[in-house]
Order: sequence, then C-alpha cells, then structure tokens
Amino acid sequence: MSTAIKTARIYRDHPHAPACAQVSLDYDGRFLRRKMLATDAGETFLVDLAQTRSLDHGGVLVLEDGREVEIVAAPEELLEVGGDNLLQLAWHIGNRHTPCQIEPTRLLIQRDHVLRDMLLKLGAELREVVEPFTPEGGAYGHGRTHGHAH
Repeated sequence: MSTAIKTARIYRDHPHAPACAQVSLDYDGRFLRRKMLATDAGETFLVDLAQTRSLDHGGVLVLEDGREVEIVAAPEELLEVGGDNLLQLAWHIGNRHTPCQIEPTRLLIQRDHVLRDMLLKLGAELREVVEPFTPEGGAYGHGRTHGHAH
C-alpha cells in the first residue's frame, strides 16, 4: 500500500466522471491555492493549484490519477435577511462588498454584528440559520467580492 500523498493540481467547475469522494468546505475554506484537505471519509490529499481559486459547490478537484473529489458547500452560521424592502437591503449589503447569497425571498450573509445592527436599523427581519453558503460571485469574473483596495 502506497503512503504517498495524493495531489490535486486541477480544478473544474463541473465533474467529468463520478466523484470518488467529497470534501465539505465552508465559504472561506473554498478559497485556496495550496492546502492539505481531508475528504468527508477522512482521506487526506494536497491541493496544489497554479493560482488561488474560489471553489464552487459542485466543482471538483482532480487527483493525479484522474479521480475527482467533489466540492460540497458545508453548513455554516449565517444571517438570513428578509423584509418588505429586500432590494434596498441588498443594495446596502452590496455597498459594503459583503458576500451575499441572493434568493427570491431572502438574502444570506455571514454573521456580523455591525451588519446586523445596520440591517435592523433599515427595518430588516433577521434570523440566525446554519446552512451551506453559496454567495454570488464577483462582477468581474474573480469569483469573490473584493473590497475597494483591489
């Protein structure tokens, strides 16, 4: 039995074959270039991509032997935002370059006490939830939102 570390050097945004394993990562954990990961079954492997990438739920990391490991968005602590003024609330969240998952009747953001206070002052209905987080990507194809310093 080989004890060599398996390495994934390729990321694809969709599978080309059935996955041999899954790796569950939260939003921050899905932004990486080089890192040791463990599949949900406990098998470790090294991710060594050419550049830092935002890995999407449903994407795959391709191991050197061609097997694919599926990326799963792990549940995390989020703030559900709702209210009659959802478009206005979305604008204020976006104006702060905050990652946001946009759905027809609600928004999801990572928990943050400053944003919570602002949203309450704007009349938002808030609820703490634990769910997978798959926010919208950046407007310029970066896959992530960026602050003004980018």
